[in-house]
Amino acid sequence: MSSANAPDMQHLTAAGRRLEYYWTAEHDGESPALIFLHEGLGSAGLWRDFPALLTDATGLPALVYSRYGYGGSDVLEGPRDVEYMHTEALETLPVIRDALDLDDVILVGHSDGGSIAAIHAGAGHMSVRGLILEAPHFFVEDASIAGIEDAKTAYETTDLPARIARRHTDGDKTFRGWNDIWLSPEFRDWNIEEYLPAITCPTLVIQGVDDEYGTEAQPAAIGRQSSGPVDAVMVPDCGHTPHRDATEGVLEVMADFAVALTAEADD
Repeated sequence: MSSANAPDMQHLTAAGRRLEYYWTAEHDGESPALIFLHEGLGSAGLWRDFPALLTDATGLPALVYSRYGYGGSDVLEGPRDVEYMHTEALETLPVIRDALDLDDVILVGHSDGGSIAAIHAGAGHMSVRGLILEAPHFFVEDASIAGIEDAKTAYETTDLPARIARRHTDGDKTFRGWNDIWLSPEFRDWNIEEYLPAITCPTLVIQGVDDEYGTEAQPAAIGRQSSGPVDAVMVPDCGHTPHRDATEGVLEVMADFAVALTAEADD
């Protein structure tokens, strides 16, 4: 897929849900591949052309998919529970990897997707060559809740519902499913730091200095606790979506990291 073309969406069933996905380039089932894991209100399409740009820069094919409740995948049937990211990391993602012969992977996760990537790698059930984590959450901060409360206000007072509806089959269910669980009292104790010491692969963490949903405490946590090498990049004048706010620099950093990982294997 070239960055100028709309992705050719395919579908598979994982954990009983029909999910949409596409490849940025053909994958032979043996060589390393990128897997993109989107943010809490994201989808395969909301990455826009960034996955294709990273493929162009690295030569690595990328799988980009919409999780259950997002994009053109199955619509969310009920409220999410506190463990919804664990379910994705430990149940759904392994099925997808098995179905598509994804044995050698670099996970590229944004926000919720970064948390899912960390849980998946830390669980140790399937090998991961490397992690690229963009604005991940390992625990809930006051800044996270404040940002999500602001998102709720925007959803109720602006054209945000219409904009979300353009990218999801049922935008209201997508938004409520994410917003309601994060603002629930029981979610304040959500914490995945227990998975960090078991991460042994190299990790790149990218976070905007002005991230409205988290602080530098997040990259500091994995830097302190991971068993593998961690490189943290704080991007100035940048919010929660560095690949959009600072595309050129973020693309270069991610590409250098991924190319170095694959070069090590070739030596």
